Amino acid sequence: MTDQTRHQPPHAHAHAASTERPPPRSQFGLLGQRRFAPYFLVQLLGAFNDNVFRQAIIGLLGVMVVAGAMDNSTRGIYTQLAPAVFIVPYFLFSATAGQIAEKLEKARLIRIVTVMEIAIMSVAAIGFWLQDMRVLLVALFATGLQSALFGPVKYSILPSVLRPEELTGGNGLVEMGTSISILLGMLFGGLIFAVAGEHGPLVAGGSVIALAVAGNVASRFIPPVAAAAPDLKVNWNPLTESIKVWRLTRKQLAVRNAVLGVSWFWFTGTLLTGNLPVYAETHLGGTATLYVFALAVFSIGVGVGSLLCEKLSARTVEIGLVPMGAAGMSACILHLAFAPAVSASGLDVAGFLQQPGAWRVVADLAGIGLFSGFFVVPLFALIQSRTPPGELSRVIAGMNIQNAVFIVLAAVGGVALQQLLGWSIPTLLLALGVASIVVALWIFTVVPEFAMRFLSWVLVRALYRLRVRGVEAHVPDEGPALIVCNHVSYMDALILAASIPRPVRFVMYYRIFNIPVMRWIFRTAKAIPIAGAREDPALMQRAFDEIDATLAEGELVCIFPEGALTKDGSIAPFKGGVERILERRAVPVVPMALRNMWASMWSRRANRASALLDRMRVPQRFRAPVEVVAAPPVDGATANAASLEVQVRALRGDAA
Repeated sequence: MTDQTRHQPPHAHAHAASTERPPPRSQFGLLGQRRFAPYFLVQLLGAFNDNVFRQAIIGLLGVMVVAGAMDNSTRGIYTQLAPAVFIVPYFLFSATAGQIAEKLEKARLIRIVTVMEIAIMSVAAIGFWLQDMRVLLVALFATGLQSALFGPVKYSILPSVLRPEELTGGNGLVEMGTSISILLGMLFGGLIFAVAGEHGPLVAGGSVIALAVAGNVASRFIPPVAAAAPDLKVNWNPLTESIKVWRLTRKQLAVRNAVLGVSWFWFTGTLLTGNLPVYAETHLGGTATLYVFALAVFSIGVGVGSLLCEKLSARTVEIGLVPMGAAGMSACILHLAFAPAVSASGLDVAGFLQQPGAWRVVADLAGIGLFSGFFVVPLFALIQSRTPPGELSRVIAGMNIQNAVFIVLAAVGGVALQQLLGWSIPTLLLALGVASIVVALWIFTVVPEFAMRFLSWVLVRALYRLRVRGVEAHVPDEGPALIVCNHVSYMDALILAASIPRPVRFVMYYRIFNIPVMRWIFRTAKAIPIAGAREDPALMQRAFDEIDATLAEGELVCIFPEGALTKDGSIAPFKGGVERILERRAVPVVPMALRNMWASMWSRRANRASALLDRMRVPQRFRAPVEVVAAPPVDGATANAASLEVQVRALRGDAA
């Protein structure tokens, strides 16, 4: 939680801030800004085209069987071979792709990849025209190569063009776009031969070329994004470099487990969507159209969940959503596993929805998708914010290799469990739900920060209606800074942590640090306990040493200069500790104020009417509205306790 700042790309956001309009107030505003919109369109078109191509191959196989040019046995071989041909390049070329994405200017690399796509789809068009599966498999392998090259730059470019508070929203848009593009691509590709008839091969070939050209045109509008490691020497040995980039994903515990979480997302998605066609027919009594409907419900759920992450996270990298997503995914999968089978058969969508229990299945599929979005989007944002910029593309490459392993395990394992052990799909879903719980518990046990953020997220949003003003504008996107704020309640640190886009190290009175339950949260958040000089001079000195070391590493530190909770709601005089910190390291100081907190839960005056309620910290009004306001940074070389106190008093005004 404490190393995001040091890993921010140097001046990564200065370019965007100087060349674009002011930062949008929601993720959808990014779609109107050049730093994001062309890139978003490129990745959307790429995902759409990949799935049009793959589904068109399946459609062509069906046409060839009907025409007598191929038997069903050969068709089955090609159908099983195609996914393997597509995924093999991820194992062979991801490590090299990560290095290239690190070394080259990113917009240029995206243009190169889209030019490759035009060439590959031209070969694919020849394969469709000749109805030659060998040519199409070559093109499919090349498509996998092109996707492997695009993968690292697809995610590593985001921290370079987005501000920290935009990462969650940007990733949400990307995941939404990818999910919906995959669905629409499958629908479009699957309908080509059914609608175009004898002209299907020409329509398929023309479509994939046109989409590739559109992607290349869009890529030419992406502004330049500097290479993260231009002096990197590329290791062309795929085996040794694959091991190396995979080890990079394991350097930091939080990143390692976030990568594991993303891989588990792909494992779950592969197992679920791979079995949906058979499940829709045998368990739901449907036809092929029902499978498409079920897939659409799941995909739309993922898209909606991805988009909601920004709102739920209050525009921070809020990994507290990950436990909620994991729990929701597991619950919905388990609930789906126990859904009763539909007794009818050959049902279309309307017929299925009239069956008992149909809407339960729809809700479960939508819920799995929704909570999957809550689960995966913050993980991507965490990986991007915690990884050094000169390693991010290679970390993404290592993640892609691991994702490919999990996808293969899901596909092979699902078939093996059904064929060898005779498991039904509901039994498989039951095992998946249990396994999801185990994986989630493993991640959250090893990295308690995930659970800590979830608990603090729930507490703050359950107890308060939080409004934040000036924080995004005045807290620097990178580099060290000291935040000073008035101190009203035992929840102040959690409220500020929920309001500031970057991780913060809080300095707090050791007695507050040691409050039961809250102590675990504060320790996990790496808060810095401090005592008065008369109480524990050694602890006080350790605290100041740790504050200085934290600032030296480029992180944020927050102190409450009053030295104690307010006893009457007013701001007490600021003590000299802030000056002692700035004497050692004159970093920028950001004044902040908590407003309307005096009558809130866990303040020293929660309820004036009753001493018992006061001791219980019961608020006068449940979910009282509170505000966090910030002023522009002050030069640490000239700031002092008195001047900072004046600013904080002005920020708070009369809203105690």
